[in-house]
Amino acid sequence: MHESKIERIAVIGLGKLGSPIAACLAAAGYTVVGVDTDPAKVEAINAGHAPVNETDLEATISRSEGRLTATTEIDRAVEQADATLIMVPTPSDPDGRFSLKFVLAAIRATGRALRTRRGYHLVSICSTVMPGATGGEIREALELTSGQRVGETLGLCYSPEFIALGSVIRDYLNPDMVLIGESDPCAGAALESIYRTVCHNEPSVQRMSFVNAELTKIAVNSYITTKITFANMIGGICQNLPGADVDVVTGALGCDSRIGRKYLKGAVGYGGPCFPRDNVALARAAELAASGADLARSVDQTNRAEVRRLADLVRTHLTDSQHTVGVLGLSYKPHTEVIEQSQGLLLTQALAGDGVPVIAHDPAALANARAVMADDIRFAETLEECLAAADVLVITTPWPQYTQITNAMLAGAGRHRKLIDCWRCVEDVALRESADYIAIGVGPREATVDIDVHVNATSLQVA
Repeated sequence: MHESKIERIAVIGLGKLGSPIAACLAAAGYTVVGVDTDPAKVEAINAGHAPVNETDLEATISRSEGRLTATTEIDRAVEQADATLIMVPTPSDPDGRFSLKFVLAAIRATGRALRTRRGYHLVSICSTVMPGATGGEIREALELTSGQRVGETLGLCYSPEFIALGSVIRDYLNPDMVLIGESDPCAGAALESIYRTVCHNEPSVQRMSFVNAELTKIAVNSYITTKITFANMIGGICQNLPGADVDVVTGALGCDSRIGRKYLKGAVGYGGPCFPRDNVALARAAELAASGADLARSVDQTNRAEVRRLADLVRTHLTDSQHTVGVLGLSYKPHTEVIEQSQGLLLTQALAGDGVPVIAHDPAALANARAVMADDIRFAETLEECLAAADVLVITTPWPQYTQITNAMLAGAGRHRKLIDCWRCVEDVALRESADYIAIGVGPREATVDIDVHVNATSLQVA
């Protein structure tokens, strides 16, 4: 087994995942060189600034104390490193599979840089790929371009992250699990040593073959989407059942250790850059393995229908064809500007397509939304502007600003409003009691029912 002490790391790809992770590695004491084809990202890193919008990124870069630099030259970064982490996009192909276009380009460039390098080098694929990819095309490309054999002078791992945009740094430093698919025990041990150095907690480290790790990654996210969809189904039942409350029901469900509390909110459908496509990829992987994936397909279809269900609900609260709907939240989750498969964005498009006047607000995602939405959709630069213009308001993303909406803010807008709270996040109890407040997942108040009770020695009947 090779001695493989890691001190210098190259991170290929300085996007929303690569930049924060490069900063975390440098802050933990590693010498890190980031690589990206975008000169603006490279310049930002070298100036000590965050190249992407992510919570605590600039502070983490500052804590690296000069150990983090960046370049557009992949050869120089890899030649000077002991390990290379590849964090480039793997966009979905039309059939649901993840494309290896950018991964293979990075692997080939890495291999060429290693061709004359001596000593052991670890390469880890952190991008999500299909089962069979790491041990197949990726390994072949690395060995061909480097002229070396994986398992000898080269270690190869597949180690995707389980993180969410907006909390990448927190999630990376405090993972529930570290997943490592390894070419050999030396490669796995070398990568595990990096995680043990960087992580603030003591996560479970799961080391396994490439294919098991690849399947585990998409299986985890697909299971979470199933859980979200189940909670949303319970929310839909509660909404139509007098006296029912999804928070009460899912709160009890989450107490069962076989189920757990996470992702049982019961609100809107899931979105973002990972959950939707990982679910579809699992179904495609099942097809390629001549196996069934009816559950994954059903979850995907049900989630796609959530937007129409919400749009129909909104329309039932419009009493005039000229009334305007204010959509509060266009990012797929708080603390990010990412709008991929965002329920707020999809709702806005659905309502506008139905001819409903819409005005939308988001604290961070307006620029991204403007780039993809039709010209007939209005955008509010401030929350107050949206409140003033809308007759029916819908909270689709639970940004902290929206939890602080008060009676006074609505009254100041000049007329009585309806507020549909998809996340039941508004904290003003007075608003809940006095305004037309509709909480998704909460049924109508129970009607008073006259009950005659007849008691005899053997039975209790309720008529």
